[in-house]
Amino acid sequence: MCEAVLERRLKLAFIRRSDSARENRRVNTFRTSTLSLLTAVLALLLTSPRALADNDQDRARAAVQAGKVLPLKTILERLERDHPGRLLEVELEEDDGRWLYEIKLIEPGGRLVKLKLDAASGDVVRRIERSQRPSDRR
Repeated sequence: MCEAVLERRLKLAFIRRSDSARENRRVNTFRTSTLSLLTAVLALLLTSPRALADNDQDRARAAVQAGKVLPLKTILERLERDHPGRLLEVELEEDDGRWLYEIKLIEPGGRLVKLKLDAASGDVVRRIERSQRPSDRR
């Protein structure tokens, strides 16, 4: 065991006095500064308003909080009364400054219905119906 400790100490002393030690410090300094620069750039990108605006959930939340969009819960309660069925998919999208909920559901008879609702009022803007069964599509 003593030989291994002595060997490590000798190697460490040798490395510290060699040219490779200076080169190692230069490489480590370069790596550290590069990593710091990359971290700073990433932090700027993540906190920029454009990066935040690109997140769909944040945009939707901001629209609800600003009163531009009815909450999804309110839309689904109205939908259940007027258009009963099993909900398949919901999307909230902004189209030329107008917020729309796009909702897909299957009605009790098996018909697939796609609804576009004005997200501010909850009114149905467009309704597209398709039969779920292949024999009904002809």
